[in-house]
Amino acid sequence: MAENQTPRASLLPLASTLLVGTVALYMALVAFSNITDFGTNQQFVQHVFAMDTTFKDEDLMWRAIESKGIQNAAYVLIIIWETISALVLIAATCFWARALGRRTFHTARRYSTLGLLMTLLLFGAGFIAIGGEWFVMWQSGDWNGLDAALRVFLLSGVVLLVTYLPTNDGAAG
Repeated sequence: MAENQTPRASLLPLASTLLVGTVALYMALVAFSNITDFGTNQQFVQHVFAMDTTFKDEDLMWRAIESKGIQNAAYVLIIIWETISALVLIAATCFWARALGRRTFHTARRYSTLGLLMTLLLFGAGFIAIGGEWFVMWQSGDWNGLDAALRVFLLSGVVLLVTYLPTNDGAAG
């Protein structure tokens, strides 16, 4: 039985390294794209906040934010959040890679948790809850990012779970 546990235990940290690195790459590319092509997703945020492509239900339209200043400030905050989470996840990936030979993963797990929680909050609370429900993004045929947000949310959640699977290293935390 010990023979069967050793390969699994040695592969889980490698899996965590690669999966955290995947989310880090994704977040870095998202932040980079939003910085270098500011206008594309700026339009997305503006339309979601303005609720101008929803059903125009008067019971909901009071939620709309039409101020370009507030819309742009929110978008800049999103980009900052994405950039910080990408940097934290890149650091986590480096900690995982350095820890592979040492079998102590506490720091890697801690940074992974922070970066993945930042990603989960952005896509879960920010895009799914606030964008999807508060600003009823689900009603828009043109500016509905719920499917993409759900994919990133689920990926990040699965990666977070994988990083905490037991590795028989004596350092589960």
